[in-house]
Parts: sequence; structure tokens; C-alpha cells
Amino acid sequence: MIRKYLLPVLAVLGVCLGIVAALQSARKVVPTPMVSDAPTSPYQTFVAGAGLVEANTENIAIGTQIAGIVSQIYVQIGSEVKKGDPLFTIDDRATRALLATQLAAVKVAEAQLAEANYTNSISQGLVKGLVVSKEEAELAHYAVDIDTAQLNQAQALANQTATDLERLTVRAPMDGEVLQLKIHLGEFAPTGVLVQPLIFFGNVRPLNVRTDVDENEAWRVSQDEPAIGFLRANKKVSAPMTFVRFEPYVIPKVSLTGETAERVDTRVLQVIYSLPVSENRIRAGQQMDVYIEAATNPNIQSSVNPK
Repeated sequence: MIRKYLLPVLAVLGVCLGIVAALQSARKVVPTPMVSDAPTSPYQTFVAGAGLVEANTENIAIGTQIAGIVSQIYVQIGSEVKKGDPLFTIDDRATRALLATQLAAVKVAEAQLAEANYTNSISQGLVKGLVVSKEEAELAHYAVDIDTAQLNQAQALANQTATDLERLTVRAPMDGEVLQLKIHLGEFAPTGVLVQPLIFFGNVRPLNVRTDVDENEAWRVSQDEPAIGFLRANKKVSAPMTFVRFEPYVIPKVSLTGETAERVDTRVLQVIYSLPVSENRIRAGQQMDVYIEAATNPNIQSSVNPK
């Protein structure tokens, strides 16, 4: 009896679910409104490119030459430092203890050398008076050479350890600002190239904009033409830019928008521009829409690689 009515009921439920699914799929999807309208170029003829804001020294990934536990951190995110200022220190207790032992060995070697010099001076005087043999005087002289070599060796070991002790403190390679700080007290700091740098560092006065220009448009870009950048998603924030340099090697495009019609096999010419020093609304790591005034006549010689 149950089987007699179960199959028709399931069939009706299936039809109802199909109708509901069809109605839901037929609803008009309301597109998400844009945060800001796209900017328009102020130039009649132009080349557009995607720009990424970075430090004028490029973004430097700070690492450590010697792995270990972080014992001191001297900076914070946003700290402005001078060349040579300490950033962080790896635990140096074992190295300091080793250095103290080696400096004590230097003192012992100095004392042994002083004793050998004293013995040698006496021996040289006594050999003239025939009190000691010539062989004994030569042995005293050789002892001075041996103790001198041992002192030099002890000093070299101490100097090497002192250098290792200095290397345990990572210092700023130049004037700049700490853009990211990804280490904490007590964490292990590894060496080598890391996916997440220990410290992201760079000089941000002024900021640079690394602009990707499609290789098909690269011939139209000239270092003498003006350029302007608009902050992505806010066209009201814009700034004129000053040409810095071309990156000589044209590279594959890595900044993708995800659009279905976008070409992923495109190569781009990277053009570096500088923002005004007074510009404080734009931060390193933000994206910009860049417009460069450009020529339209293909007979005009490009200045991408001026001679």
C-alpha cells in the first residue's frame, strides 16, 4: 500500500523542486555597484597601464644571515630608520660566552709571548758571554715565533666570533621605513629566501609607481611625455608623475584582472614613475590607473631605449 502511493508523491515533489529551481535561476541578477567610476584620461591620445606603488628603493625583503631565536626587536611597523640602525637581534648569549673565552685565550697568548721575549733577550745576552750555547739561544728565538703565531691565531678566532656577534644584529641597509614587520620575540628566524619576509623595508620618500604597459603599446611610450596616476577605486585621488626609468627587459604579465577576455600571454614593459614627495594620500602596495600621453603616428621613433 505504501509503495503504491510513495512513487507518485516523490514524482510530484521532484516536479515542484524543478519548478522552484527554474524560477530562481530565471531571476535577474543585480550587478554589484562599482565603488567608483573608472577615471578618464586627461590626454587626447594616451597609453594606459596598471601601476603598483612601491618604495623608490624597490621593496626590500630583510632577512638574517644567521638563523636563531629573536631576542630583541628595535622597530615597529612604520618606523623610520637611518642606515645602520638595528632592526632586530638573534639570541647572542652563546656567541658572547664564546667570545669571552677566546678573549681570555688572547690574554694567555700575550703573556706567553711576553715571557718568550724576555727569555729570548736574556739568552741572546748570555750567549755572547758564553754562558748558554748557541743552540739554546736559537730555541729561545724560535719560541718567540711560535708564541707570536699562537697569539695571532687566538686574535683571529676572537675577531671571527666578534664578527658573528655583530651579524646577529640585523641593521637597516639604508634610510627607509618599515613597511611590514612579521617577526615577534621568541620566534625562530630562518635564513634564505622566505615566502613571507621577516621585514619589508624601503625608502618611501618619494614613492614610485611600477607601471605595466602592454608590449603592443610600448613603442608609443616616451620618457619625455607627461603621465598621471589615479588611485584604483577612487578617481578623485590623482597625482602627476615624473619619469624615472624603463626596465630594459620586457616581462610576462603577472597582474591579472580575471576577466574572461583578458590575454594571459601578454608581455609588458615596466615603466617606473615617481610621485610627488608631498603626496601623502597614496600608500605603498596600492594600485593605480596610469595614463601616459603618447604618439599616434607609427613612424615616430620610440624612446623606450634611447641612444
